[in-house]
Amino acid sequence: MAHIIPHAPPDPGAVTALSARTLGGHAAPGRWMLDAVSTTSGRRLLGRDDELRSLFGHLDEVGTRGCAIGLLGEPGVGKSALQAEAVQHARSLGFTVLTARGSQSETHLPFASLHQVLRPLLHRADRLPAMQRDALLACFAMGESVEVNPFFTFLAVLELLVDLAARTPVLVCLDDLHWMDQPSIDALAFVARRITGERVVVLCTSRPAPLPFADAHTVEWTQLRGIDEASAAALLDARAPRLTPAMRDRVLAQARGNPLALVEFATALESGRYTWTELDDDLPMTTRLERAFAARAEHLDPAVRAILTVAAVDDGDDVGDVLAAAQILHGAPLDRAAAQPAFEHGLLTVVGERYHIAHPLVGSALRQAMPPATRQRAHEALARVLAAHPDRAVWHRASSVSGRDERIAAELEQAAGNAQRRGAIASAAAWLERAAALSPDPRSQAARLLSAAELGYQLGRFGQVEQIKAQVTGMTLRPRDRSRLAWLEGVFHDGSTGEPAEVRHLVDMARQATEGQDVELAMQLLVGAARRVWWRDPGAPLRHEIVLAARQVDVPGDDPRLLAIYALSESHEQGPLVIERLARWPADAGGRPDLAGLLGIAAFCTGDFRRAVAFLSTPVQELRAQGRMSLLAEALAIRAWAEIYLGTFDAARSADEAMRLADETGQSLWAATARIAVALIDGVGTGWDTRHDLLSEAQHVALRTPNAASSLLAGVQLARGIAELGANRHEQAYSELRRVFQPADPAFQRMQQVWALGYLADAAVHTGRHAEARSTLAAMERIAGTSPATGSIIALEYSRAVLADAASAEELFRTAMDGASSGLPWHRARAELAYGSWLRRQRRAVESRESLRAARAAFEAVGARTWAQRADQELRATGERGWRPTSSPRERLSPQETQIAELAAQGLSNREIGQRLFLSHRTVSTHLYRIFPKLGIVSRNQLADALQSRDGA
Repeated sequence: MAHIIPHAPPDPGAVTALSARTLGGHAAPGRWMLDAVSTTSGRRLLGRDDELRSLFGHLDEVGTRGCAIGLLGEPGVGKSALQAEAVQHARSLGFTVLTARGSQSETHLPFASLHQVLRPLLHRADRLPAMQRDALLACFAMGESVEVNPFFTFLAVLELLVDLAARTPVLVCLDDLHWMDQPSIDALAFVARRITGERVVVLCTSRPAPLPFADAHTVEWTQLRGIDEASAAALLDARAPRLTPAMRDRVLAQARGNPLALVEFATALESGRYTWTELDDDLPMTTRLERAFAARAEHLDPAVRAILTVAAVDDGDDVGDVLAAAQILHGAPLDRAAAQPAFEHGLLTVVGERYHIAHPLVGSALRQAMPPATRQRAHEALARVLAAHPDRAVWHRASSVSGRDERIAAELEQAAGNAQRRGAIASAAAWLERAAALSPDPRSQAARLLSAAELGYQLGRFGQVEQIKAQVTGMTLRPRDRSRLAWLEGVFHDGSTGEPAEVRHLVDMARQATEGQDVELAMQLLVGAARRVWWRDPGAPLRHEIVLAARQVDVPGDDPRLLAIYALSESHEQGPLVIERLARWPADAGGRPDLAGLLGIAAFCTGDFRRAVAFLSTPVQELRAQGRMSLLAEALAIRAWAEIYLGTFDAARSADEAMRLADETGQSLWAATARIAVALIDGVGTGWDTRHDLLSEAQHVALRTPNAASSLLAGVQLARGIAELGANRHEQAYSELRRVFQPADPAFQRMQQVWALGYLADAAVHTGRHAEARSTLAAMERIAGTSPATGSIIALEYSRAVLADAASAEELFRTAMDGASSGLPWHRARAELAYGSWLRRQRRAVESRESLRAARAAFEAVGARTWAQRADQELRATGERGWRPTSSPRERLSPQETQIAELAAQGLSNREIGQRLFLSHRTVSTHLYRIFPKLGIVSRNQLADALQSRDGA
């Protein structure tokens, strides 16, 4: 149950008596305290001084930084008790406290736990931007919107919390996080990653494995062990002073420092309703504790047991619902008084009309003890009572039957659709799996499982998809579902599973779909097959098979899917045709961002990088507006590499954000792709002497998914090669770059090798490998063909010039400077640097200076500091001195700060910037507060000039 705990400080003279139950009206069986042992809140948990000191320290420091912290431990070890102490300390500091507690029976109910947290704040939702407000209310089925994006919901949660934190610091307590529904966990993880600059502390408790948050860095976890022997003895003696010495020793030994076990074993033994058998030595701690709790309920009368039975399977917290359902189960009228023994025995807790099972082990014990028929009747009673809540009712109906039932399965499938429209993708997948389990028709069962797997793919859950695939394999499938299953194969590597047999299987499935006039499925399968051959080349015959299969599908010749298939499969062979047909499309693909994304991929894979950036900018804008972070990360990662190949080295444009979003959405391959881009940009700008951490991380991802290795590793080698060139380490540069051109090397990639050619030629000239590099150049000319795209032309023109003999070099350098690279400062500057260096080596030092000065100025302008220094070294060799590198104030900003500054310079408000970048408006304000002094300005209207300034300040 959610509530705001008032932040009035406690009575400083109060002394808290020993209690295992009471906390401000809440029953808390795991809480243990001793009289007159004081801490800041007038009480102390035995054996937890270090943990309390750490928790209180985080709360005390909330003015300087927010944080997300968590306590991991077995049931009863004291996680909730420590959290309760943190609540009391937070209240003494003036915090507003928001709470939620997970329940095993609520894990399927989307946004249930989030609603607990936000219930006291929902009246403030009208102050949110419209898209955020609508998304938040829709996820709770409280608004008119029927379909929402979850990331706008998440952003709304963040905004509500940081607005509240502007008035008073906030503590968000999430107890039993492992039992919370996945959409709530996702929303709270989003918030936890963005509170560093806010007066917000998130405190979680959870069982140790698996971690609730997929990203281990979201929360700073502390593993709780049992309390020390002296503290355990003191607690037991205070709670059960009449135990015999033998029984006391037994309890201490069996509890192993678990505070709840110490209290509950002693309570059960003293009551006489629990007998300890030798078999208990072999039972796990959880089972023994469940037995102790079950002993409390065994002697209660039938009316109370009916209430407890319903409460144990209920997915809500309304006392009235429980009493109404228990009355059906009991067969006689029941009121609040009938439930009183359950509260007195510490099995249920209640505040107002909201109740909770006192401890998860109580609910587990009650469910374990009830016969299956009783459990089914309880679910049936709740389904009747919850008729006004169709989704909850159908879940209970599904739990009330023992066999398969198509009607209920269909209702569950419909409820899954409702959950999906509300942005609760994880819950929708769970509902579909339940619907599959109830499906009498094996084909319908398989179809529903595949739908669940497709949702799992959207969420990036490899394990779930693999588990469902294993379950579906061998089942009776409809033809279309066989194709869906084939598409799911390897989908987590974005098509990186390039085994020829698997690719051919996709092509065969696509041909079957074509014969069945299922154009959409055929194209989906062929795009998947083509993606695979980009990541890892399965050979020319199979690549051509994909192209032939695509030509058989009844789609227009300029269909973006078709162009993407051509470009991914046969980049060189189909390049001229693809480029000609791309020219027919406007940059925004006629207002269709989904099509623009495919056109951007087609342009990128053929080396038409200008069009790639233009096409990809449309879906970037649209996906950002829609809050679709997963697809946005992919589009940004591809655009970042198109920018790099054009010679734009600015991580703030695409690469840095792509990396952060891909990390957050669990897309390891796109995160690795972006990491390589960020490292390469860093190498061009400032250089690095040792292997970059980001490259090592990306390489680890590549080697962990070997079928994806070629494209990723080619990028790693290019980044390392360029960094070595910038540092004038040519031998190392050649060694790094050469790998991209060797077919037997894992880093070989047939298209990327052409784009890397110019850098290899640079390294070859400085290491005396002219003949070897000229042989490679000839091979690349054959591969590129007679009508290559801009990316290939730039590389070929440059390489021909630097590898030419003395007689033809000058003319080829002119072509390299004035040809495809003429409008691209980075590429023209490289040609001018190479030309000036060549002139100097020809003893034409005076002539060389003009080109070398132009190269140095251009490198400095694009932020390529290491390369500007290379050009200056060449100039110094001609006798010219006196250059001092200038700096731009924007170089003092991080990529994210640069993004924020540029958007603010365009006139966007803090809220508008926050919504674009998935940050709170207060975080944006904090960033701007730090940006202004870095730029030497005091107001927003000075931003535009400051960002363009290169005054050396």
